[in-house]
Amino acid sequence: MTTADVRQIATQPDARRWWALAAVATAQLMIGIDLTIMNIALPSVQRELELSDPARQWVITLFALGYGGLLLLGGRMADLVGRRRVLMVGLIGFAAASALGGAATGPAMLLTGRALQGVFGALLTPAVLATLAAAFPLPAERGKAFGIYGTVMGSASGLGVLIGGVLTDYLDWRWCMYVNLPIAAIAAAGVLYAVRPVPRMDGVRVDIVGAVLATAGLMGLVFGFARAEPDGWGAPVTIVPLLAGILLLAAFVVAQTRVNNPLLPLRVVLHRLRGGSYLAVFSLAAGMFAALFFLTFYLQNIRHYSPVRAGLSFLPLTVGLMAGVRAVSPLLARASVRSLICPGLLTIASGLTLLGFLGTDSNYWLQVMPVFLLVGLGTGWVLVTANSTATLGAGPDSAVAGAMVMTSQQVGASLGTALLSTVAGTAAAHYHHSPAEAAVHGLNVASLGAAGFLCVAALVVYSVSGKGQEVCDSERSPDHSRWKVPSRSTRL
Repeated sequence: MTTADVRQIATQPDARRWWALAAVATAQLMIGIDLTIMNIALPSVQRELELSDPARQWVITLFALGYGGLLLLGGRMADLVGRRRVLMVGLIGFAAASALGGAATGPAMLLTGRALQGVFGALLTPAVLATLAAAFPLPAERGKAFGIYGTVMGSASGLGVLIGGVLTDYLDWRWCMYVNLPIAAIAAAGVLYAVRPVPRMDGVRVDIVGAVLATAGLMGLVFGFARAEPDGWGAPVTIVPLLAGILLLAAFVVAQTRVNNPLLPLRVVLHRLRGGSYLAVFSLAAGMFAALFFLTFYLQNIRHYSPVRAGLSFLPLTVGLMAGVRAVSPLLARASVRSLICPGLLTIASGLTLLGFLGTDSNYWLQVMPVFLLVGLGTGWVLVTANSTATLGAGPDSAVAGAMVMTSQQVGASLGTALLSTVAGTAAAHYHHSPAEAAVHGLNVASLGAAGFLCVAALVVYSVSGKGQEVCDSERSPDHSRWKVPSRSTRL
């Protein structure tokens, strides 16, 4: 089937598109929850399976490695075998990996399950975004659809903390894995009912060299960042993977200019609005995930909240996120991308600034809840805009363009958590007060640093994104299959 035939099918009205949205949003919710659900369960897991401290960290790191490292390849697989097939394989595989981890009798079984969750999650996410891009091409419906998706995606981390606390307290840590089985079953039923099969496009090939270089490079970065906090930035286990990751990704960029079917066509990232969106999501993740990490630590270790109470304390994050999504969705078709993304980044920065003045005895309602609300508001604002912009008019590049959003988020989250944890630890070590006061001081310093970083990021995104609202379809070359990089004067 030719590209033109696929495009003609994709433009036909789809009466089940809202059901498709519900199905793929449920699938992404499951993945997002699993990014944080095991954090609160880790102490229970460690006791039952007799995990060492280094092995405990791998429960989180292996998921991040598989997910962050394979997203770009997952994006091309959606084009190669079809979105619907990839969605089903991803859902079934993720459920099986969750069952394996939940039934673990020892560390090896659990770690294998977590690694496989990351692999199948990397297969799912690009197909989810490509499905949304194809199902909602019209601006009015697109804004609403990506608003709903953004709410699900942004609230998943907070829900993961809450659900993890409830399941660990009242059932067992294994249910943090088993809970994925009914969610995957519901999502799979929705995909079978609502997602229309689209035959694979002619001429799609997997760039094997690019896939190896990108996967190894991204895994090197994620692994290096993950080891920076426990082992230090100067440790060989940190430096070697980071340097290897940088070199491999540099080789990947060179390779993409020399093959006919690149894994990540450079036109995707060099497009000014997409590039600005990726940078925004990278910056958002660096600040947001660090804030969630700090607040989880603060509420449980400093304020001594139970896992359930700590999870419930995250609910204002979801409230703020929903408010951000509701506010920005109607503006997607009318306002310029940079006028939407930059205020969102600055809103997150304001929340991090408040976090920078938190004390050991701060009032939750007056000083902690506003942080959740502001971070959630800015996150919803940015995520909806970035996801919609990244896939708008991307044509045959929709899946890989969407995969780059999540790749940016995963690398940003890994870097932000590692770097800011190091800053916090260093500041705490030089603060000669009680351990609790020193820990909070470190949190303050790191949060203010993150706020400053997001302000700089907002300025860079404003400059990169250019002026106006770009109509991506106008950037198509005559053969409708390749996408030109817009010039500095191009308007969206």
